Amino acid sequence: MSFASPFPDVDIPDLSVHEFLFGGLDDGDRDRIALVDAMTDATTSYGQLADQIEATAGALAARGIGVGDVVAVLSPNTPVFATVFHGILRAGATATTLNALFTANEIAKQLRAAEARMIVTVSMMAPQALEAAHSVGIADADVVILDGEGSAASGHPSGAELLGAGHPAPHVSFDPASHIAALPYSSGTTGNPKGVMLSHRNLVANVSQVKPIQGFADDDVVLAVLPFFHIYGMTVLLNAALEARAKLVVMPRFDLVAFLENIQKHKVTYTFIAPPIAVALAKHPIVDEYDVSSLHTIVSGAAPLDEELGNAVATRMSLRMLQGFGMTELSPVSHVIPFDGGEKTMGRVASLQSCGWPIPNTENRIVDPATGEDVDPPSEGASAPGELWVSGPNVMLGYLNDPEATAATIVDGHWLRTGDMATVDYDGCVTIVDRLKELIKYKGYQVPPAELEALLLTHPQIADAAVIGVNDADGEEIPKAFVVLQPGAELTEDEVMAFTADRVAPYKKIRAVEFITEVPKSASGKILRKDLKK
Repeated sequence: MSFASPFPDVDIPDLSVHEFLFGGLDDGDRDRIALVDAMTDATTSYGQLADQIEATAGALAARGIGVGDVVAVLSPNTPVFATVFHGILRAGATATTLNALFTANEIAKQLRAAEARMIVTVSMMAPQALEAAHSVGIADADVVILDGEGSAASGHPSGAELLGAGHPAPHVSFDPASHIAALPYSSGTTGNPKGVMLSHRNLVANVSQVKPIQGFADDDVVLAVLPFFHIYGMTVLLNAALEARAKLVVMPRFDLVAFLENIQKHKVTYTFIAPPIAVALAKHPIVDEYDVSSLHTIVSGAAPLDEELGNAVATRMSLRMLQGFGMTELSPVSHVIPFDGGEKTMGRVASLQSCGWPIPNTENRIVDPATGEDVDPPSEGASAPGELWVSGPNVMLGYLNDPEATAATIVDGHWLRTGDMATVDYDGCVTIVDRLKELIKYKGYQVPPAELEALLLTHPQIADAAVIGVNDADGEEIPKAFVVLQPGAELTEDEVMAFTADRVAPYKKIRAVEFITEVPKSASGKILRKDLKK
């Protein structure tokens, strides 16, 4: 049996992303600060941003870019990212965003798969961008280096050159429900990356769906450290903050000291993180040296947050800690704990172990992967686990040029299989148990890596940890922990195994340990288990 969101449906305008975000910009909005460059303190008002987007769209149209074309963006978080991304969409083209850590080969792979006609980048990433562009046949004139010297000096247009060209933005016409706005690629943590086709309606819908439960206000100052090239940063940070007319303080990368300094300096009120940042906020002594009293809310996403860790951050920093769930294929948000923790909106405070309730305009199913039968919500307590399926206007159109993968992911016409194991409780609150494909099978028992990772992080001498399944000498899959120690800490493999053995069922015990200097993670904070298995 399916269960619907407990929140009232919201209106989803039949608009392009640009019209949705900027169509109603009035004189008062134009003077508001939209973006702050955390590196230079330079500001961009909403009016300036809107004008820059129009100019970018005009420059792209003058170069023949329009509906049906794909433009790649390779850049860290900067204010100009917003200009370029939304300029591409305003021109009627599709933006495919690239991971800023990609090698030339990885860039070329996505350029080729997305059939990109142009790539926009910055000087620090130009060498790998150029190598990739040349390998797929993109001409120098179609490699824009935003902070470069310009066409006359280098053969590559610069950002100033595009903005100063003076071309009017084109008139474009397309169906927001079917036209692809963004083409991010899935993280590839469990397989080859696939192009996720997100329509204008998908992106407009998701901002509209999270608006009433996220609680952004126009006086919020939002610290943007999660990458805009990832769907989490693209929708929940960039687009949702712009729609609310909030102020975005843009950081190019996470650095704990810079993160804390920006909160203190800019009186940040709201920010979004992944669990590795929560570990630092809970455990690092330097946090106490900064005034973070302006910060009222942190939302964690991209990977499961341990309840004890989340509560530790909330207590230490005297703020509200929330958790959400989503995936690229869902634009990305499908579940979130409301801005009040659920106290007034749902009549109770949600446990941080959960990811909250389904967002408006969505339905869910919990499906037993062994039988294919629905797991019904219980009258009390929580259900048995099953795979989480989601239906709603935020579900992707499909995977680019991959009908087989699309058919395996979107089933029964409109249900998206998340690949995540979840439970649902008596009033529809959902808890993610683990990735279906990442569950470790030990002697027939299912062992969730996330549970063991959360436990390991409670050890005062452990800074970070990841758990995967490996085969022992007898070919049996066993849980193996990769452990990063706190500076100066000393632990043995036996001590780590004993720590978990005392706290979990026998079949869940860690049976092998390897000490490493850093747990490999994607830009969005997901553990790259495939890298640990090499």
